[in-house]
Amino acid sequence: MENLKNKISSLAKKYFQEAIEIRRHLHAHPELSYEEYETAEFIKEKLSSWAIPHQTMAKTGVIGLIEGRNPSSRIIALRADIDALPIMEENEIEYKSTKPGVMHACGHDVHTTCLLIAAKILNELKLEWDGTVKLIFQPGEEKNPGGASLLIKEGVLKNPAPSCIVGMHVHPQMAVGNISFRAGQNMASADEIYITVKSGGGHAAAPHFTTDTILVASHIVVGLQQVISRNNDPFSPSVLSVSAINGGFTTNVIPKEVKMMGTFRAMDETWRFKAHELIKKITLGIAESMGAEAEINIDVGYPSVFNHEELNAIVVELAGKYHDPEKILETERRMGAEDFGYYSKEIPGCFFRLGTRNENSGITAGVHTPVFNIDETAIETGIGMMAFFGAVLNFREN
Repeated sequence: MENLKNKISSLAKKYFQEAIEIRRHLHAHPELSYEEYETAEFIKEKLSSWAIPHQTMAKTGVIGLIEGRNPSSRIIALRADIDALPIMEENEIEYKSTKPGVMHACGHDVHTTCLLIAAKILNELKLEWDGTVKLIFQPGEEKNPGGASLLIKEGVLKNPAPSCIVGMHVHPQMAVGNISFRAGQNMASADEIYITVKSGGGHAAAPHFTTDTILVASHIVVGLQQVISRNNDPFSPSVLSVSAINGGFTTNVIPKEVKMMGTFRAMDETWRFKAHELIKKITLGIAESMGAEAEINIDVGYPSVFNHEELNAIVVELAGKYHDPEKILETERRMGAEDFGYYSKEIPGCFFRLGTRNENSGITAGVHTPVFNIDETAIETGIGMMAFFGAVLNFREN
C-alpha cells in the first residue's frame, strides 16, 4: 500500500497543472442542472483520450469503468457532480464564467476535476490494484429531483454493482490542506414549498371590497413559524424558511394572487412528513379564515446524507495513511442538503469535505455566492484522496 500511495501522490503532483487547466475550463463554461451537454462531452473526451470506457446515462451523466487486476474481487464507486448554479459571477479572474447568470458557485468544477484526474491515475496504475472502480459524473445535483435519483432509476448502481460509494464536497469554511469526515447522519433532508394565495383583487383604497392577498400571505409566513417552534422536538434540528414572496405591481392595487416559496429541512424522517401536513394545514387554514384561497405544493426533495459508520471508519483510516493525520478533522452536522443522500440510502456511502479556504489570499467566500472561489492547491489533495480510495478501499457490508 505504501508503494501505491507514493505513486499516486507523485502522479497527483505531476498532473496538477493539467488539473488546474481542466478546472478553469469547467469554471469558465458552467451549465445549469440537466443542461450539462458541453460538460458531459468534455468529460467523455477526456475519458476517451485515456482509453477509459464510459457510457451516457440520464442524458448528461457520464459513467466510466476502470478495471484493475481481478475486476470482480471488489467494486466501488466514486462520484462527482457536474452542474452549476444560476448566479452571476462577480469574481474578476481570467477564468471567470463566460455564461452570464451561470456560475460554478458550489465547487462542482472542482469535484469533476478531481475525479477526472483521479481516473487518469487509476487507469495508469490499473495493473497495480485489484477490483473495479465505477466513475459517476452526475448531473443535476442542484435541482429536484436530483440527478442521483435519476441515475439510480436507470441502474447506475448495477452492472456492475458497487459495494459502496465515496463522494466529496469543497468546504470554504475549512482551511486548505484539511479534509473532514463524520460518521452517521451529517446533512439534512430538503423539501421545496410553493404556496399561492388567491382572491379577487381590488383597489388598495377600498380593501373592504376584497381580500388582501398580501396581508394573508404575511399571516401565513408568521403562522408557519409555529411548525417548528411549537411542534418539533427542540433536540431534533429542523429549519423552515420562506425565502421568496412575489405579488403586486403598483401602489394602488391589491393583487389577485401572491406567490411564495420556501424550504424545509429536517434530520428526522418521521418528523419530516408530519411537518409537511402541518405546513399544509396552517397555510390552508389561515387563508380560509381570512377569506382567501390557497394552493400549496410541497416538492419532496433529497433525503438526508448518512455516512455508513463502518465504511466511514475504514475511509478515515485510509485517509490517515495517505494524508497528514493532523489534517483530518470531523465534519460538523449541517442543515444543507445533497442528493448524495440517495446513494447512501441504497448502498453504504461516505461523503467527505475538502478544505479550500485561504484567509491570507482572501479566499473566504461561501458556496452559492457570486464571489466564491477556492485555493486551487486543494485540488491536488482531492485528486490524491479520490485516487487512493479508488485503488485500495475494500468494503463489504457484514
